[in-house]
Amino acid sequence: MQFTITPITPQLDETVCDIIKKVGTEFGAIGDGFGPSDDEVNHMSAHYREANRCGYWVVMVNGKAVGCGGIAPFNGSDTVCELRKLFLLPDCRGLGIGKALTEHCLNFAKQQQYQQCYLDTLSNMDSAIQLYKKLGFKQLTTPMLGTEHNGCDVWMLKDL
Repeated sequence: MQFTITPITPQLDETVCDIIKKVGTEFGAIGDGFGPSDDEVNHMSAHYREANRCGYWVVMVNGKAVGCGGIAPFNGSDTVCELRKLFLLPDCRGLGIGKALTEHCLNFAKQQQYQQCYLDTLSNMDSAIQLYKKLGFKQLTTPMLGTEHNGCDVWMLKDL
């Protein structure tokens, strides 16, 4: 499947919001303590600017947005970033798109000179967890201090 990874734009905000909320609902990530409920979800393009050492990208297939994900400083850190709101629609999973998007995000994080990348997710997101492990993330026993998503039950960290 041919796809492109493009930076978020205001024109894609509504579509990205729909993807995040749809996939969040699929996996039970609803309400406070879960990424899909963050205020930024409604206007992702306004929250992710390279000047702030963060970025957010959208995966496009045949002109349609099918996934998204980004990097931002973790809790204001200069050395630790967070892989944020990486979601793919169901019909685009298992095709290498998630891996490509995650690697794109991690390459950006390295360019921004972060030393580590943190993420939190849900234990029922088995495919995502397996992908993150293959890409070198190690599972933590507790969340990092300052995580916003207390509804998540899997925490991972990768040295960059």
